[in-house]
Amino acid sequence: MGAELISGRIAQMERVTSESSVKVRMDLDGTGTSNISTGVPFYDHMLTALSRHSLIDLDVEASGDTHIDVHHTVEDTAIVLGEVLRVALGDKRGIRRFGNATIPLDEALAQAVVDVSGRPYLVHSGEPEGQQYHLIGGHFTGSMTRHVFEAITYHSGICLHMTLLGGRDPHHIAEAQFKAFARALREAVESDPRTDEIPSTKGAL
Repeated sequence: MGAELISGRIAQMERVTSESSVKVRMDLDGTGTSNISTGVPFYDHMLTALSRHSLIDLDVEASGDTHIDVHHTVEDTAIVLGEVLRVALGDKRGIRRFGNATIPLDEALAQAVVDVSGRPYLVHSGEPEGQQYHLIGGHFTGSMTRHVFEAITYHSGICLHMTLLGGRDPHHIAEAQFKAFARALREAVESDPRTDEIPSTKGAL
């Protein structure tokens, strides 16, 4: 079943495969309230931060074959997040469209630039060699950070440039990126008080 619009900019979706079961409900005009349960503790922490700092209300309930690897559950949850975001945005009328945030977490510094363009694209750079192999929190492999952003951008139709400007601790490196994405997304999807038009010379996004 595909994502469905409930009302306003609130959307939801349930996706069930042989590898995972995922339910997501998203309110773009929320307060940053979340209820996250994926069976992957560090991922729960990252999605909670995403909700809090984007002011997007987020309910996520996911389960999967984490006894094999967390990859399927993490990726499938990100797929559903992207699909729900795409539907919640509607025709994108009256939004700012672009968002830019540079966020520190102690020694780590990440910059995210978002364009709600309708064209999925990810540029992800700056992580130190070896970050992809770290097992963060005992479950979440560092390589999954990029993979989450890939799935979200592809399925939501947004462009994201994510740059790690510095960092040493694997936890901080990942968390700074999620928080930067949250802040940039918050700016990009919020209402622009100066216009109610679709922010594109083409008239559509």
